[in-house]
Amino acid sequence: MDGEAPDPTPPRNSLERWAERRERRRASDHWITGHRRALPLIPGGGASHLAPDQPRLLLERDEDGHWAPVGVAVDASAAAEFLNN
Repeated sequence: MDGEAPDPTPPRNSLERWAERRERRRASDHWITGHRRALPLIPGGGASHLAPDQPRLLLERDEDGHWAPVGVAVDASAAAEFLNN
């Protein structure tokens, strides 16, 4: 060698690093959010605790990670039963 340092490994693309972080975050989000959801069916949306007697749309995550509707619960307690089974 003539005193020159070898070329360092080229820096990784920042988009590639972002994609790796995103996949790690999405994997952890799946664990946190679970595979079932219940969304209140109230005009204008809003916090579900403000309308416990209103119906809820029941959703389940499919194999591709998409949310698919599976039914409607009559109120918050019926939705909680769906979420906990």
